[in-house]
Amino acid sequence: MGFQEKLEQYAELAVRVGVNIQKGQYLLINTSTDALEFARIVVKKAYEAGAGRVHVQLTDSVMTREFYENGAEEEFSKYPKWIVAQREELIEKKGALLWIDDEDPDLLAGIPVSRISANQKAGGTALVNYRKAVMNDDIAWSIIAVPSKKWAAKVFPNLPETEQVSALWEAIFKTVRIGEGSAVEKWQAHIVNLEDRAAKLNEKKFKKLHYKAPGTDLTIELPEKHLWISGSSRTPEGTVFIANMPTEEVYTLPSKYGVNGYVSNTKPLAYQGNIIDGFKLTFENGKIVKAEAEVGNELLQELISADENSCYLGEVALVPHESPISTSGILYYNTLFDENASNHLAIGEAYPTCYEGGRDLDEEDFDSLGINNSITHEDFMIGSAEMDIDGILPDGTTVAIFRNGNWAF
Repeated sequence: MGFQEKLEQYAELAVRVGVNIQKGQYLLINTSTDALEFARIVVKKAYEAGAGRVHVQLTDSVMTREFYENGAEEEFSKYPKWIVAQREELIEKKGALLWIDDEDPDLLAGIPVSRISANQKAGGTALVNYRKAVMNDDIAWSIIAVPSKKWAAKVFPNLPETEQVSALWEAIFKTVRIGEGSAVEKWQAHIVNLEDRAAKLNEKKFKKLHYKAPGTDLTIELPEKHLWISGSSRTPEGTVFIANMPTEEVYTLPSKYGVNGYVSNTKPLAYQGNIIDGFKLTFENGKIVKAEAEVGNELLQELISADENSCYLGEVALVPHESPISTSGILYYNTLFDENASNHLAIGEAYPTCYEGGRDLDEEDFDSLGINNSITHEDFMIGSAEMDIDGILPDGTTVAIFRNGNWAF
């Protein structure tokens, strides 16, 4: 299969499986100028699939950096109303949203953390309805990625510059099962396997999870009505979509006040155009009471203090160490890929879909039910070949879930 054919298949996959575009449906694509050529293919595939209107919202890394370096200080605490209106209309029309990510992991290196934090908080607050629609699967949404020169150079620094982008393209194609037969059929089989794993976990109805690894000894309580789900999601209208491509995880939500112990990251976290690494978080009754990072510590402190609940966890995700992305040995410096190579947790907001009847709950009910609500949701990787995870049943019985980084059942 040639490169152009792989591009076409990738675009087709994003449209027909990722967001699963419906006849007459509006599609908003968020991407950058570096991904423009591929975005054009996606637009073509979307219209061929019957999309009503496709709008592409472009950013540019040079312009973004210019804003953070030279924008007026007061602008970082504001957020454009026209962007909010755009997202509100997308929700109202029950449109679909596709991110095509190609961000340079070091895009905002050297920018004052105060500017990054203020802008993140302003956006999180202004887009509260949009964020809830995404977290609640009220609209179909999906995230995919394509290489940019700077990202490819970060991932493959030892390759000649002329080979870096091509190498990252091929690595991405492999993660999304493109290149050997029908990618759509391979994804269908893959999702069935993940759903089977989630079903087995749901049968257990664990009360707690206990993580043990070098630098980690963490106990996480689960709400009584927690649900393990896979990468396959469904809108209220019944449209099935894949939020993350690639995906190798099954995940649920923790009980907000039931996390105790400490955990260390095992892969760098690319966050807001910076790297946070070598960090350890200590929890007491759900709350992060101590956080230390060897790299990006100031930004880590800002992340866990974005609002009153960003110091609690919102997601628990299981990914075997022998997953395809992990065994490739590639560090992507991009959470979309790195989280699917490792067990991970998320700081901040929980997915209501991981709780029985969660879609229909009011925010006022969340806290009492142990569901965290925040303007942030940031995944970080904790898995390794040395990690063991035990599930603790309501009667106190212990069941091995992971041994040496992989499934034990």
